[in-house]
Amino acid sequence: MNQSERPDKATLVEMFRAFIEPEYVISDEETQRPYECDGLSMYCEMPLIVVLPNTVEQVQEVMRICHRYHIPVVARGAGTGLCAGAMPNADGVLLSLARFKHILEIDPLARSARLQPGVRNLAISEAAARYGLYYGPDPSSQIACTIGGNVAENSGGVHCLKYGLTVHNLLKVEMVTVEGELISIGSEGLDSNGIDLMALITGSEGLLGVITEVMVKLLPSPEKAQVIMAAFDNVQTAGDAVGGVIAKGIIPAGLEMMDSHAIVAAEAFAQAGYPIDAKALLLCELDGTAAEVQEQISEVEQLFIELGATSTRVSQSEAERALLWKGRKSAFPAVGRISPDYYCMDGTIPRSQLAHVLTEMQRLSEHYGLRVANVFHAGDGNLHPLILFDANVPGEFEKTEEFGGRILELCVEVGGCITGEHGVGIEKIRQMKVQFNDQELCQFLAIKHAFDPAGTLNPGKGIPVLKHCQEYRTLERGKGESTVQQPQQGAQV
Repeated sequence: MNQSERPDKATLVEMFRAFIEPEYVISDEETQRPYECDGLSMYCEMPLIVVLPNTVEQVQEVMRICHRYHIPVVARGAGTGLCAGAMPNADGVLLSLARFKHILEIDPLARSARLQPGVRNLAISEAAARYGLYYGPDPSSQIACTIGGNVAENSGGVHCLKYGLTVHNLLKVEMVTVEGELISIGSEGLDSNGIDLMALITGSEGLLGVITEVMVKLLPSPEKAQVIMAAFDNVQTAGDAVGGVIAKGIIPAGLEMMDSHAIVAAEAFAQAGYPIDAKALLLCELDGTAAEVQEQISEVEQLFIELGATSTRVSQSEAERALLWKGRKSAFPAVGRISPDYYCMDGTIPRSQLAHVLTEMQRLSEHYGLRVANVFHAGDGNLHPLILFDANVPGEFEKTEEFGGRILELCVEVGGCITGEHGVGIEKIRQMKVQFNDQELCQFLAIKHAFDPAGTLNPGKGIPVLKHCQEYRTLERGKGESTVQQPQQGAQV
């Protein structure tokens, strides 16, 4: 049966309800409303149908039906993403994995955990704590974000400098293909044969398949961890201090930076004891044995003072350490208290360019007349500037979007890239052509075509369509030029 014979919406609903409980096949607009966007709510779209399967077999059957009738599918986790990568397709199915929320197994000897994709990031460490273990990547949204979404976006968190991103902490995933086939990628051991598809799937934003199970590495909880908070009278000095720590050969568990807007907002929200008169703040965590932490804490604190810190504070208890991090992890929602709206960007730069980029962002802020609150993983150069604006002011969102695009282009200009952990989605699709040339983009399209020839998995996201690309035209002739969706909602390239 071809696309022209596709069933109408009512018939599709009945087809899905034949194997999924009726209340988990959602077709009315009011109940679908929570699914219209992810965490980047400036881009919205209502789906045709929302389905919430409860078994792998149900996911497979959903995919088979959608493949048979050429129906777009957007897989969704908790919806905390910030690139419009989980925004629905108006003509397609929104496939939520929210009911896949069980921890299947924790193996303390192998230091691993088998999880369904709907398990919350924080829940992994909470469950592993009884064995003296934890899961390393800890995005600021870890209380809500799910491991399936972490895999889709290759999320990191405040401790990614030492312990890596999601891709560095995965062992194996199970994935349902666009045709409904269940496949395994990776290995429970240290290595697996063949091409490293794990690195390809991680961060693929739902463009290549639907993750149904994840196996992650667990780490032993460190004997001791302490945080140094260092205040600076300008962001450039703080930026240089980040490079100074790494140059000493010290790899902190986390090294985060906040500017004055973020400091004031976070302190009012979390009351963590941040110095609100500081222009920049560094949070540097050292962990390991008690002896090495004591030695490194002393060394880093002295280094910060030498590099211009106006004040320092070292956590003296686990409660104090947690409070200092609470302020940082609360910064995003806290900024919502000082601005009607904000736009959270995500770019990555070489650490050596930190001071220059922060200076240039301040110049752009003055040019556009929009405040910027900077909160980011300074240790690995992953910036998260929050552009503050008011969507009720005509034209201000468009100006904000332009400003955000300029920040991403600045990241590329200094040798960085347009995303670190948020993904491309719809938000950054215009900047893909800034970072990658046509030949590279055509290679991305070829990989997409190998997994999803009809282009129905999360169409219009991640990769701009290049009509002038010879390799792209060759692929299109094999499947009909109308099958790849154009970028949505203003995502021209």
